[in-house]
Amino acid sequence: MTAESTKTSTEQQAFIARCLQHEADAIARIAQAVGDEYDRAVELIVQCANAGGTVLVSGLGKSGHIGAKISATLASLGITSHAVHPTEAAHGDLGRFRKHDLAICLSHSGETEELVSLAAILRQDGIPIIAITRGLVEGKPESSLQRLATVTLEVGVVDEAGDGSFLAPTTSTTAALAIADAIALAAARARSFTAEDFHRRHPGGQLGSMLRPVTELLRFHAGKNLPIASESDTLSEALKEASKVVRRPGALLVTNDAGVLTGIFTDSDLRRLVLRDPSELSKPIHEAMSRGPRSLPDSALVRDAVAMFREHRTDEIPVVDSRGKPIGLLDVQDLITMKLVEGND
Repeated sequence: MTAESTKTSTEQQAFIARCLQHEADAIARIAQAVGDEYDRAVELIVQCANAGGTVLVSGLGKSGHIGAKISATLASLGITSHAVHPTEAAHGDLGRFRKHDLAICLSHSGETEELVSLAAILRQDGIPIIAITRGLVEGKPESSLQRLATVTLEVGVVDEAGDGSFLAPTTSTTAALAIADAIALAAARARSFTAEDFHRRHPGGQLGSMLRPVTELLRFHAGKNLPIASESDTLSEALKEASKVVRRPGALLVTNDAGVLTGIFTDSDLRRLVLRDPSELSKPIHEAMSRGPRSLPDSALVRDAVAMFREHRTDEIPVVDSRGKPIGLLDVQDLITMKLVEGND
């Protein structure tokens, strides 16, 4: 790389960093200015959702793209939502709006003609409106959208990223999206939306897999194909019993007289023991097992297993019931197969 190209690369990286910082600063200013209007916006969303209404989100151009994402976020959080094109609304889509619905209207200037016309009709019909717009600018009157809105959340961005050289919506759309994400999450929180609720709406992909009950992943079940040894068994007795299972896991679980999990003995433990002294196979298994193995309750989610693997490098994870009795064993290979973790994580 020549000195000139190195200089060009350095300047470009600095420019990119300034763009990112510009957007970060805008969101930080919004965070510092959060006030009662945000409470009112969240209240409107919750009221709409609880009444069985729909949050209809509308914007034109880049604001329309942001609106579509906002609508998708609300839907994923259990709040019925659809994106509505402001021009299409005047040609039949106004039929989507009902008395229990709520509109979120996005326009940076607050003067987008099609959106203002839509907001005026909705105002007449008594449908509440959350406006996400630039807000008051010194020397200029309140925008038309602000005057029509039930509550306005101000983006406050007056210039876009790019050292003042570009007019393309960047910082303003990022800020609008951040505002909407925040109120959507606050509304979901106010409605006690849970991880289980989220999973029901995201059954596919890695995200859905992480929210599945860990019991759904179990291939090895106690009483079927998971060898369970008693503390009083010798290693040779336990291994002989385990050999009756055709496709057994890479570990034996050990329980006390009450059937509570007390230890684990892995194939790696067996290799080390045989190499050290094969005569130790005659010893009770409780002398060779690892006591108090990390385990998961049967109420755990797959994400809990992933976290345990990443933190403790545990290849076999016992799953126990509320009494501490083993019901199954999760093998890390199951997580790797589902591409939830990598072998070198």
